Amino acid sequence: MIRRIVRFAGRSLLVLVALIGLYLLAAWLLAKVPVNAGAAQPKDGIPIYLLSNGVHTDLVLPLVSTEHDWRDLVDPTHAARPDSLARWVAFGWGDKGFYLNTPTWADLTASTALKAAFGLGGTAMHLTYHRSLAEGPLCHRILLSPEGYAKLVAYISSGFARDAAGGAIRITGAHYTTSDVFYEAVGRYHLFHTCNGWTNNGLKACGAKACLWTPFQSGVMDLYAIEP
Repeated sequence: MIRRIVRFAGRSLLVLVALIGLYLLAAWLLAKVPVNAGAAQPKDGIPIYLLSNGVHTDLVLPLVSTEHDWRDLVDPTHAARPDSLARWVAFGWGDKGFYLNTPTWADLTASTALKAAFGLGGTAMHLTYHRSLAEGPLCHRILLSPEGYAKLVAYISSGFARDAAGGAIRITGAHYTTSDVFYEAVGRYHLFHTCNGWTNNGLKACGAKACLWTPFQSGVMDLYAIEP
């Protein structure tokens, strides 16, 4: 009996290791398959930024421009300490439980990780307001045409849950810093649709360079790492 249990446990562990290996292999291979590979950035295009903290990526857009005013949907005063000089807003989508219960990696629990991995929770949109951004290894500037920018605005806007009046639904009291805020989102986060996959899909939607699929930030960021 004990031998059977040991054999079963050993086989289960091998299957788990094999599945993890296949997942990582697929992530590596599919991140190398380009989408919109021939997309050229217009010389006088609308600037956005692709921002990473080393694990998670955000799409950063002008808070107010001639093309769109995000204040029609979100309120910058919802930040813990509103900054009237903020000119950019970063959008990140992800698992609600992971976002709200894991402000630092030290706060991560097995329960939170498993619920996120298997799509058992809701989702949230995380907004951070910035005065300016500096290009570097974790921050890439991308220029979009007006048409591409409009598509990206539509993509991001569609990720917000709405109240009866069509407004974004703030998650009150949830902040990482004085300059951020959380809103309810739509969609389901899971192993095959992560925060970085959401960012990658946004780049696909607006016609910018993207990869076929990636759950990791490197799959997105590496596309623009060699840009001059």
